[in-house]
Amino acid sequence: MFSQSEENYLKAIYRLELDLNESVINTNLIAESLATKASSVTDMLKKLALKDLVNYQKYKGVSLTKLGKSIALSIVRKHRLWECFMVDKLNFKWDEVHDVAEQLEHIKSEGLVNRLDAFLDFPTHDPHGDPIPDKDGKVAKHHNLVLANFDKKTVCKVVGVKDSSNSFLKYLEKLQISLGSVITIKNKEEFDNSLTIEMNKLEFNISNQIANNLFVTKID
Repeated sequence: MFSQSEENYLKAIYRLELDLNESVINTNLIAESLATKASSVTDMLKKLALKDLVNYQKYKGVSLTKLGKSIALSIVRKHRLWECFMVDKLNFKWDEVHDVAEQLEHIKSEGLVNRLDAFLDFPTHDPHGDPIPDKDGKVAKHHNLVLANFDKKTVCKVVGVKDSSNSFLKYLEKLQISLGSVITIKNKEEFDNSLTIEMNKLEFNISNQIANNLFVTKID
């Protein structure tokens, strides 16, 4: 059994490894991710290393051990399943579920989580398009193409978001962009890479920042 704080550290390291595609993570990045002091991170990493959850080398950084990654994946699995439950069964909006899921992800009962998974008919992705690890820790490949990668005349379908903050999700709702939205790129500005897009027969502009936070698949 591990504390909530320990689990949060493992999840943060896992997300940074995934986002940065790095096997060793700098302690300052962890401190920034968890909004805490670097000295506090160092103290926690030493504790996690004693429990064989991380490989930690002073001045070099940290990586998850096999056990540490397994626990991190379990936490991520619970978080994303609870988000699915709240959106699909309780009619929460996709920008309302993250904070509640942060609390529910620390429930220890694997039996409950497995029944939740079955009740939801074994979803593969959460409401933000992120892949859900299965009970064995296997996880589908994350979408890595964003709308900003494509040029004009390309037609794409939104399959996920890189930024799942409440403010960004609420902004997407104002634009009526959601998972499954079909977007046609009508123009790409050379100056700032902002896009003119067409969606539901309406044309409007979005910034490069927005385009860089929308995971998409190309529609041929």
